[in-house]
Amino acid sequence: MENDNNVPVVRIDSVARWGVTDLKELLYYRDLVFFMVLRGFKAAYAQSVGGYAWAVIQPAIQIIVFSVIFGGLIGLSTEGGVPYPLRTTVAVIAWGYMSTTVQGASNALVFNASLLAKIYFPRVVFLLTPAIGNLITFAISLVLLVSVMLWYKVSLTSNLLMLPVFLLLMVLTPLSIGLWLSALAIRYRDVKIAMPSMLRMLIYLAPVMYPSSQIPVEWRDVYILNPFVGVIEGFQSSLLGLPFMWDSLIATSIITLVLLVTGSIYFTRMERVFVDVI
Repeated sequence: MENDNNVPVVRIDSVARWGVTDLKELLYYRDLVFFMVLRGFKAAYAQSVGGYAWAVIQPAIQIIVFSVIFGGLIGLSTEGGVPYPLRTTVAVIAWGYMSTTVQGASNALVFNASLLAKIYFPRVVFLLTPAIGNLITFAISLVLLVSVMLWYKVSLTSNLLMLPVFLLLMVLTPLSIGLWLSALAIRYRDVKIAMPSMLRMLIYLAPVMYPSSQIPVEWRDVYILNPFVGVIEGFQSSLLGLPFMWDSLIATSIITLVLLVTGSIYFTRMERVFVDVI
């Protein structure tokens, strides 16, 4: 803003103690978000022979390994007559986005520590960069998913109408977790060290390598507390015409909402001391 003498005036407003992320401010910095996403995506595949094809090759390798070991050697069965490779493909694509986004968002502030003290912009931009950038990789990997669905001649049903809901949850769930972990990683570098091991463990607690029907009924209420379960089951139901598991959808929605709100509050409170403790 400017005064009557045309002298620029800078207005500094305080942030409420229990404030949340300012969405209007994020909208103002949308161009910065765009360029950081573009830079991150190009850097991820720079100087690689495979280039963007790795977005398809990496999940394809996982699907082949899981299909050979769990679908072939162990002989895990899936309900509804859905072939094991088909069900696993849907799960791997969704899991791939969420796991890479959690890891990228949780380490975003630590990896960009040099920028925190140089210039101001909303620090949550660092978290939005992997969340949005990985959507590009996710879109490329859909080529693999569509190919497998065509191979097995999958007929789409009205369940597909629910897919946007699970797409939204797929983005918000790792982002809500990243809000907490990124702020904690500034104080406790153990988060950065433990994150790869945590993600390797979490894949065994989600219906990626096995169908959720393999989980005993008495453990179902505990199992769905993993928010990734609801997203993966939702993708499988939407794309493969399977019955929706409403308990996991409700659990994932509530947990994600709670993590998103509380994580935003905690991140905003910690934002003022990031530079001091980095």
